[in-house]
Amino acid sequence: MLAYTGSGPYCYSSSLAMVLGPAAAPSPSVIETLTGSPFGMQLAGGTVPWFDPYGWDPETGLDAAVSALGLRCVRSAGGTEDEALARLHAACAEGPVLVGPVEMGLLLYQSGSGTAIGADHYVVVLSVENGTVLLHDPHGHPYATLPAPAFAAAWRAESIPYTDTPYVMRHAFVQEQPADPAEALRRSLPDAVRWLAGRDDLPTPPGSLSGTAAAEALADQVAEGLPSGTRDLLRVFAVRVGARRLNDAAACLASLGLGAPSALLAEQSRMVGSLQHPVVSGDDRALEAGLRRLAPTYGRLRTALEEAVGQGTPR
Repeated sequence: MLAYTGSGPYCYSSSLAMVLGPAAAPSPSVIETLTGSPFGMQLAGGTVPWFDPYGWDPETGLDAAVSALGLRCVRSAGGTEDEALARLHAACAEGPVLVGPVEMGLLLYQSGSGTAIGADHYVVVLSVENGTVLLHDPHGHPYATLPAPAFAAAWRAESIPYTDTPYVMRHAFVQEQPADPAEALRRSLPDAVRWLAGRDDLPTPPGSLSGTAAAEALADQVAEGLPSGTRDLLRVFAVRVGARRLNDAAACLASLGLGAPSALLAEQSRMVGSLQHPVVSGDDRALEAGLRRLAPTYGRLRTALEEAVGQGTPR
């Protein structure tokens, strides 16, 4: 397995790493693994595919990563636009602020923006001064600026399905307990097992499927004729981020000496990554076959991780 280095849609992990700073933050790859996102697959509502666990979303994942790293922070949300911008201005006086979810399609410094598309995103706000928001956008836009009302329109996140509260932000991060990356990863493994088992304590749309069932149902959709919106989601985002987070999790578990689950995660990463060309080219026979090969690996990974957790991870 070769670790991947390069660009990709890692907005919340990269944003958290920026806010914590190089002296305190592990790599975005470790943060992504700590969020729990690599450990499963879901078909939300029976139709929308994500290569992350059943019931998982970035807000849940960020909370998990912050906790695993022994941190606490102030998370606030809601209020009017003016109240939110004032709150953001005050927080920036103490340091950078992790802001999101925001609607990516309304970040007007990005090419092709201007319309809400239901794409969630996270950024780091550096200041709010003279009616302008200055921010680092991990999607390739350092020191981007927006008029404050335009930024607030994206920050309302009205089109993001997993949040019904606008203006979410996190700041004032404090290290409450020491936690090096390896120890944080070890502590997160029982949660990874729970994700793979299919948690039922989180809200999900009716008809949602998990793991093997999700992959098989998506393969059935491909066989019957994949809707264009689903193909676009897989083509533009889901396959890319899914393959990367699996590869990063494989490297993280290898660093703990967990050879069996690491190898399975690397295998899943190759399988998911190999779906990109069939999705783009319209080779649905190859796409269906790839999903059916992927489907049984979720149960195998759960078993391997359960054994690793039961035996205790090497130190």
